[in-house]
Amino acid sequence: MTLLAITPGEPAGIGPDLLVTLAQRERRGDWVALADPDMLRERASLLGHPLNVRSSSTGRAGELRVEPVPLSCAAVPGTLNPANSEYVLNSLRAAVSGCQTGRFAGMVTGPVQKSTINDAGFAFSGHTEFLRDASGVPDVLMLLVAGRFRVALATTHLPLREVPGALTRERLESKLGLLTRGLRDGFGIDEPCILVTGLNPHAGEAGHLGREEIDVIEPVCERFRQAGANLAGPLPADTAFTPRALEGADAVLAMYHDQGLPVLKHAGFGSAVNVTLGLPFVRTSVDHGTALDIAGTGAADTGSLAAALALAEEMSPLSGRASVGDAAASTAGLPGRAGP
Repeated sequence: MTLLAITPGEPAGIGPDLLVTLAQRERRGDWVALADPDMLRERASLLGHPLNVRSSSTGRAGELRVEPVPLSCAAVPGTLNPANSEYVLNSLRAAVSGCQTGRFAGMVTGPVQKSTINDAGFAFSGHTEFLRDASGVPDVLMLLVAGRFRVALATTHLPLREVPGALTRERLESKLGLLTRGLRDGFGIDEPCILVTGLNPHAGEAGHLGREEIDVIEPVCERFRQAGANLAGPLPADTAFTPRALEGADAVLAMYHDQGLPVLKHAGFGSAVNVTLGLPFVRTSVDHGTALDIAGTGAADTGSLAAALALAEEMSPLSGRASVGDAAASTAGLPGRAGP
C-alpha cells in the first residue's frame, strides 16, 4: 500500500480542516499525517467529524494515521501565532527524512503562512526552496498541474525587479532540463512538447522592449532544439496561453511567478496541484493559501488537496503512471486542452 506523508501546514489555517475532512473517506492508499494529534482531534470535533487517530491504519473512513509533531502553543483557527512556526518546519523536516529513507512513497503539503514563519525569525521563501535545501539537491522546478495543463516557473518567489537579473542561461538550462526529465519520468511523456515564454512584452519586440530574449532565452531554446528537444520559444506570454498555441503542448515554462500562475489558477483553481520536480522523491501540494478567514468553519474546499493526494499516488514509484495527470483534476474549461 502506498504510504504518503502529509504535512497540514499552518495550524491556524484550513490545512487541518482539509485533512480531517478528507480522512472521512475510505482510500485506496494510506496517509500518515505529520502533525499534532490533539490539534487534529480538536479541528475534527469543531467541524463535526469523527476522527480516530492511530499509530497505524488501513485507510478506512474516519481513521487517520498520525506521527506526532507537537505544537508549541494551542492553535486557534484564523489566528496566526509565530510560536508555531517551528512546528510547521519540523513537520516538513520529518516528511523529508521519511521520504529520503523510503518510509514514505512521497509527501503532500498543506498551505503555510510564509510571513508568519519569517516573523518568527526563520528565512523561508516557500516550500519549493525549503525542500530543495533540505534535500541537498542543486536545483528544483515548480510545476503547477491542472489535469493536462501544466505551467512551470523559471523563477519563483522573487520581487519582480529581481527577475531579469536572475534569468541567466545557466538557470534556464537547468529549469528546462528539470522540466523535460520531470515530464518523462513523472508523467510518462516520452517526447514532451514545451512552450517557453519571453520575459518582456511581445517577447522583447526584436530587442526594442528588452534584450533578455535575444541574449538569454533564445540561445538556450536553440541549444535544446539542436539537442532534439520539441520546444518553441521564446513566445510572447500574451499569446502563449491561447488555445491555438497550447494545442499539443505538454507544458509551458513561464519566466516568473505571476506570468504563468494567474492563467493556470484561472483555469483550474481549487483543483490544481503544485509539484516540485528535481527532488529525490515525489512532492505535491495544494494550489491555494491558508484561507484564515474560513479556517474552522467547514467552508474550505477539499478539491486541491484531494487532487494533490491523487497525483502523488500516481507519481509514486509504487504506482503505474499510465494515467498520471488525469487523476490530478478535471480538465473541463482548461484553455485549448481536451478532457481525459
